[in-house]
Amino acid sequence: MKVAVLGAGAWGSALSIPLAANDHEVVLWCRRDEQKEALNRERRNDAYLPGTILNFSCATTDLGTALLDAKMVFIAVPSQEVRGLCQNVKAHLAQRTVIVSTAKALDRSSAKRMSEVMVEELCVPPSQVTALSGPNFAVEVAQKLPTATVVAGEKSAGRTVQEALMTEHLRVYTNSDLAGVELGGALKNVMALAVGIAEGMGLGLNAQAAIITRGLTELSRLGTRMGASMATFMGLSGMGDLVLTCTGRYSRNRQAGIAMGQGQSLAEFLEETKLVVEGVHTTEVAWQLARELAVDMPITQHVYRILFEGASVKESLASLMTRQGKDEWHL
Repeated sequence: MKVAVLGAGAWGSALSIPLAANDHEVVLWCRRDEQKEALNRERRNDAYLPGTILNFSCATTDLGTALLDAKMVFIAVPSQEVRGLCQNVKAHLAQRTVIVSTAKALDRSSAKRMSEVMVEELCVPPSQVTALSGPNFAVEVAQKLPTATVVAGEKSAGRTVQEALMTEHLRVYTNSDLAGVELGGALKNVMALAVGIAEGMGLGLNAQAAIITRGLTELSRLGTRMGASMATFMGLSGMGDLVLTCTGRYSRNRQAGIAMGQGQSLAEFLEETKLVVEGVHTTEVAWQLARELAVDMPITQHVYRILFEGASVKESLASLMTRQGKDEWHL
């Protein structure tokens, strides 16, 4: 079938590889003419995946061309661009097209999950929208290293995406808990910032392990309060993605945290690297939700204070370590 991948960054480009391996007609959509021309000429995207040869059918900057007769659409742009892109996609979208969300974040303006934003802006039934998440670095998917991921949504749509993506290198599971899969993928970025800060401060591996473990508790608390299944947070989009993002060298959120732990401001890091760090806005939304729903999320609270209130990382650490003693399974 024809598959449109909207967004030719690292993840969109990487996803074109297993899709093309399964003989789908893959059209990559990008915003800039120069990127389109380079992709069509060289079949490479060295800005994001150096040295990787891509096997898509064509690249285009025209949404109408990308979406014409497409049976499946991957929306692979940064989270804060999703709403605007969907508003432009709506006019070109065929009926019953399966939509796949790949952004691991929450919408800053509404605190909604990405699938909810897509349903709202595309005016499609929720059963058409799925979410892809899991412990997946784009560069390793592009290199065809063994990877497992999960697609969440209505059963039929989930299986369609599973079949489209599954290869001998990429194992795809399905999960009906769309809220849990999306929340796990988004909220783990907050914990990756916290782990990075601890690493940048030289606090040791014990501290990092503690943040990861207690971070999983926070994800589960908020997620279950929002209707997700506890079991989902023990899976690929919960514990799996949390561990990878908190420890992997390709993690942008971890890199940002390390820089802050070493004394660099977030603004300086973003200006220097030009990276999209999804955990920043997600921290703001997560702390807003925690307060509204009366969910205890101390790590999230302190990351929020560091990012948005100018709190000292040392003072935040001291506050976390001197909290009143509790039972480990106090939820």
